Amino acid sequence: MDYIRPIVMTDPARPPGALTLGGGWCWFDRVEVLRRGSAPQIVPAQDLDAAQRARLTGPRARFGGVDLTAPRIMGILNVTPDSFSDGGRFTGPAAALAQVQAMAGADILDIGGESTRPGAQIVDPADETERTAPVIAAIRAAGIATPISIDTRKAAVARAAFAAGAGIVNDVAALSYDADMAGFVARADAPVILMHAQGTPQTMQLDPRYDDVVLDVYDFLAARIDAAMAAGIARPRIAIDPGIGFGKTITHNLALLQRIALFHSLGCPILLGASRKKFIGTISGTDAAGARMPGSLAVALAGIAQGVQMVRVHDVAETCAAVALWQALTKGDYP
Repeated sequence: MDYIRPIVMTDPARPPGALTLGGGWCWFDRVEVLRRGSAPQIVPAQDLDAAQRARLTGPRARFGGVDLTAPRIMGILNVTPDSFSDGGRFTGPAAALAQVQAMAGADILDIGGESTRPGAQIVDPADETERTAPVIAAIRAAGIATPISIDTRKAAVARAAFAAGAGIVNDVAALSYDADMAGFVARADAPVILMHAQGTPQTMQLDPRYDDVVLDVYDFLAARIDAAMAAGIARPRIAIDPGIGFGKTITHNLALLQRIALFHSLGCPILLGASRKKFIGTISGTDAAGARMPGSLAVALAGIAQGVQMVRVHDVAETCAAVALWQALTKGDYP
């Protein structure tokens, strides 16, 4: 099987015949062809067949009402007592609402009531719902119309979140944890983010191994897209997330980030969630998760330079500023 990775460019010197990536801000005129057990090959983009070209160049549909022709920022709001970076800071509607107001500029708000950090324990759906639904309701009652995703593996939690005002499901188990989740998403005609993880939060960092991490994650996500579509979820409603830090070593994370453009071949928007994660702290020598903003910005911009449509971040204002500068430098002008 051939895996096609566009060699993504944003350079102003765009050659004739170069192709636009996913209807967005990047272009490519060459691709890297990856095969298991063989050395990669670089071939002209003009050599792609019609199906390969369509997957890479087809404009991505609006996702939860959000236009993806420019990079979009998903702001993280963990209403948990034990998340790795901000656990316990935003529990309860008042504290959570204040944080949402501080995240002005986010294109999507991602609200989670169950930590999935390494070693985290499963939260009862009723408790997870009690943490998340009132916060979502408070956001909507405050007149904030920003699209909201519910970060959950559980259909009951998603159902309550949607009743309170959410409209996107962000499932770290890619619809494989709760047998009712795919049906709920399909009936709601909702956008869903399918993430790769190896193992569970309890086991995922216990010596994770892959034959080829990039291709293995790609195959997993391709299979989960097929499963979602078989359940009645249309492809334009699906985004994918390679799951940085979920059952991966530093080497695995870096390999995925270096070739994250491969996942455009799935024909779905890409979400990158690497904010404040441990590998950033290890590489940058930053022990405290809350101090990893500079490294998180570097990773987010590296993903955006490869055409990643959405970045999931804790530091919204700083990321907005960094993306604005990156866009101005890339375009060479300022509106």
